[in-house]
Amino acid sequence: MRTKRLGRTNLQLPIVGMGAAWIGIPTQNDTAIEADEDRPLDQELGVRTVLAAIDAGCAFIDTAALYNRGLSETMIGAALRQRPVAKDSIIVTTKAGRSHLGYDFSFDAILRSVEQSLERMGLDRLEIVYVHDAMGQPMQDLLSGRGALGALRHLQAEGIVRHIGTACNNPPTNLEYIKTGEFDAAVIADCWSLINHIAEREIFAAAARHDVGLVGATPLERGLLVTGPQENTKYLNRVFGQDCLDHVSEIQQLCRRFDVPMIAVALQWCARHPQVASVIPGARIPEEAESSLAAAEIDIPDPLWAELDPLLKHFDTAIDV
Repeated sequence: MRTKRLGRTNLQLPIVGMGAAWIGIPTQNDTAIEADEDRPLDQELGVRTVLAAIDAGCAFIDTAALYNRGLSETMIGAALRQRPVAKDSIIVTTKAGRSHLGYDFSFDAILRSVEQSLERMGLDRLEIVYVHDAMGQPMQDLLSGRGALGALRHLQAEGIVRHIGTACNNPPTNLEYIKTGEFDAAVIADCWSLINHIAEREIFAAAARHDVGLVGATPLERGLLVTGPQENTKYLNRVFGQDCLDHVSEIQQLCRRFDVPMIAVALQWCARHPQVASVIPGARIPEEAESSLAAAEIDIPDPLWAELDPLLKHFDTAIDV
């Protein structure tokens, strides 16, 4: 798979990795249950999903202490124990500061979070740890030596964490942290997809100014850009108006004319931006992991890109969280 440089980290990431927020969740509609509720979860299914990704050549997995109350990391650890060689070939990144217990960006809490993440996944070090969802937090505290950034700098000096990032489901908050220049990378969610172009307003410019590498989350808009509009489907933190759904159907028809799956266009289009190194579509089940990785390898003809260009349009789809 094609790789791209992740900003000043100089890490080479595959243009498509795997997001692990949903692994082991049996049905699409179950992903729409709020994070602080008990989602239905099949841990064996989750492990099989990670194994399927590894066996399909996945070289980049992103997770968080928050996801499925830490069980996302536990399932990744179980899969890595079954594929020990993968530890040397897969970049695994995680996030700290937010868990199912709430928010805690203090120095000690970040150290504990990273230690627990390493233990759950059976790893000795991490390429990137992101400060997770710092909405509403006093920035001066978080960036201080006694806060999250100080803790991650401490772990960086010890060689446990190589790079430090910001990851936030709220684009304005992510932007403010990117603008500080303190972070090597950022996971940008709810702001970059075929139908959401918020990142073009300021995030890309701020990231370029400090050479912050970007990883695109939610590139498939909770699955809408895979299947197209479907009845009786729930989407977490999304409202798709009829005009948006009709527009997606138009893009889907274009893809069908060229016999290219819309998922391939949606993922590869996001990674075409020079500041975006990789995208991390979430996978629930093995088939979703395999289909996203396969989509990255599909050759998309230039005439399709040319016809897509006038169809590119922003819609306010994400619910502010």
